[in-house]
Amino acid sequence: MSASKFQQQSMLTLRGSLLSLAILTFVSLTYLSLNSLHSSFSSSAQSSPAAISASGKQIIQPLRETEASAGQEESGNAKEDEEVGRSNGDDEITDLYHYPEVFKLNYAAMEENFKVYIYPDGDPKTFYQTPRKLTGKYASEGYFFQNIRESKFRTEDPDQAHLFFIPISCHKMRGKGTSYENMTIIVQNYLDGLIAKYPYWNRTLGADHFFVTCHDVGVRATEGVPFLVKNAIRAVCSPSYDVGFIPHKDVALPQILQPFALPAGGNDAENRTTLGFWAGHRNSRIRVILARVWENDTELDISNNRISRATGHLVYQKRFYKTKFCICPGGSQVNSARITDSIHYGCVPVILSNYYDLPFNDIIDWNKFAVVLKEKDVYQLKQILKDIPHEKFLELNKNVAKVQKHFQWNSPPVKYDAFHMVMYDLWLRRHVIRY
Repeated sequence: MSASKFQQQSMLTLRGSLLSLAILTFVSLTYLSLNSLHSSFSSSAQSSPAAISASGKQIIQPLRETEASAGQEESGNAKEDEEVGRSNGDDEITDLYHYPEVFKLNYAAMEENFKVYIYPDGDPKTFYQTPRKLTGKYASEGYFFQNIRESKFRTEDPDQAHLFFIPISCHKMRGKGTSYENMTIIVQNYLDGLIAKYPYWNRTLGADHFFVTCHDVGVRATEGVPFLVKNAIRAVCSPSYDVGFIPHKDVALPQILQPFALPAGGNDAENRTTLGFWAGHRNSRIRVILARVWENDTELDISNNRISRATGHLVYQKRFYKTKFCICPGGSQVNSARITDSIHYGCVPVILSNYYDLPFNDIIDWNKFAVVLKEKDVYQLKQILKDIPHEKFLELNKNVAKVQKHFQWNSPPVKYDAFHMVMYDLWLRRHVIRY
């Protein structure tokens, strides 16, 4: 055998040995890792209901006391304690959520750890710090401004903060008749002042900052400040991802018309005899088409304009109670307060809008309590609704009642309400960029 052939065979043998060793090492490490992980979870489950949060801190799952001592108490006492737990807000997390257990654990971690610093700058009598009002279709902006101050998430120490809130209210500017050009200048000057005065924006170029605006005017005003829109988290009521909304960075704010005129509906399918309902202004292309195609239909209750108050007291709101599916076409923007009206009154919302990143879409499954369509489906709308099996409608109607708590503002805020869901969405985005 020549020297060259011997060297080649030696090299092949060496390579084969190294490859075998690498494979054996990989398999061994994988086995040990999985075995360690299994042991960790097993011991954790046996010893306590503890879990590890994203921040590395131990958090406690909100399990009822009856589960820990079921073998030590009589069934009657266990049932009584279970009812007490439910009355205290320990609601069951159902499959309406994309990942129920993940949501449960992350929500608990948020409640325990999340901190937000509110910049104190700006005269509250002008456009800063306080909302314009807590009523009307843009009340979500006002409620958030008030709730963040009422909540335990606020911190006076910026070094503890996960996120920084820029408290400028474009809704207030609208109320004072400020032009778009002046709005943009006001927003730009305010932000420049914060950047010059504090070090926090420059640490991440604003990635850990956010602002809130529900009015579409606010969206237009802030779009004139490109580095704010590009870098900071936007919580907006018009989350149209074909014109700059970035789903993994920004947050869709629900547009909620509060206070509601009538009590909540739901779990009342037997009272709903009208197939579909919509009444409103024709201020968008899809609404014009909807009215033109269906306003004379005998099974769909479609009105060309808002229902006049002269026809009776709260006639518009009462229509929601007797309708199975409430049509929610986009208006001047993709969003509509009619969606949360439908949810409140127990009517299954039919989303008829393109490019709409629905509120809390990354948390709850809208297909479990709503019908989500494209605008092109308007021509087959009646048949689409009639093709939905009765059993499916009963499920949707039942689930609408379950999500109502997520689409309501409270003062002070309440667990799982709209404020806490927005905060949860912000909590999920705190690690987009860290300094």
